[in-house]
Amino acid sequence: MDVSGCSTLADLLRGPGGQGAEYGTFGKALEMLRPRLCKDTWESNPEAKFVFSWILYQVTRPGLSEFLSLVLPPSLLLSDDYRIENKVLGVSCLHHIIKNVPAADLRQYNQSQVVYHALKDHLYTNDADVIKVVLPCLLDLFPVLQKPRPAIGDYRKDKEDPSDEIMQLILIHMEMEHKIELRRLYARMRIVRHMKRLLRVIVGYLEVYDGPEETARLCILETLQGTIKYAWPRMQCKLPLLLQTLLKFIYDVSSDPRQYQEPVAEALRHHATECLILLDRCCNGQVKVRSVVTRQC
Repeated sequence: MDVSGCSTLADLLRGPGGQGAEYGTFGKALEMLRPRLCKDTWESNPEAKFVFSWILYQVTRPGLSEFLSLVLPPSLLLSDDYRIENKVLGVSCLHHIIKNVPAADLRQYNQSQVVYHALKDHLYTNDADVIKVVLPCLLDLFPVLQKPRPAIGDYRKDKEDPSDEIMQLILIHMEMEHKIELRRLYARMRIVRHMKRLLRVIVGYLEVYDGPEETARLCILETLQGTIKYAWPRMQCKLPLLLQTLLKFIYDVSSDPRQYQEPVAEALRHHATECLILLDRCCNGQVKVRSVVTRQC
């Protein structure tokens, strides 16, 4: 360490004094690891994946792009394994690469598409640990994959936009999912498009008790707030459904205080009330009018 002029192992990898990874030992370390991280050898060398992931996390932009051809194959190999811990490790490595390599370099030779299809395949799993790392990784990959918006008058199918394709798939999974832990993960995805299916998901989630902490229903109420804010022109025709759902939800929470801890019940009521206020603002006061009519009936 003294000879190299580096104070830590991370500096030794990155290069002394922040000179860049080309002046450090990162490339040499990857070359030494390469024989142990091939398709036929990596399972016989279980320590190699931990060494690889650790040194990868130490190198960030701009130094990482130079070594893309050395770090991408092992990351994809790990993410494709059947064992959950290896999938999670591989996807975490891919996420680090996506965040620290310029988009132009990732798009070269269609490497970004290879990563996209590898991540997309993981969405068919029902393991929460995998979904937890895949969703944020996909969100950071979308800007890399994004094509310029079509000119006025041109038409583009939803399938041509990976973000739309993924959101449709996530919504289908949200609608069918019954595991509470996975519901909590999916509920954190804020989706504005695909309103018809999205509202079915929101209504379905609000009807199901989520346990003492009510994580999924709190998240889905935040999702509804974001949807109302960004898709407010479409709220007029959805008002009857949303008003009925929210009022029933508030009534259910308030009518059985023993089922909820007071801070949780208060948070649920607060978020639901915020949704009603937003609906009232974007529907020209119709929420108040409908509430009065409902009470009179």
